Amino acid sequence: MGSIVCQSCEQVIEYYEDEKVSVLYGKCCQVCGEDHEE
Repeated sequence: MGSIVCQSCEQVIEYYEDEKVSVLYGKCCQVCGEDHEE
């Protein structure tokens, strides 16, 4: 299982299937600090 984490606020954006545990970094929103959808 892997996860995609926001570079700015460190919230988990999404989980995905993977053979090993890994973390990818991305952006969840254009301006972090806004409410995040769960």
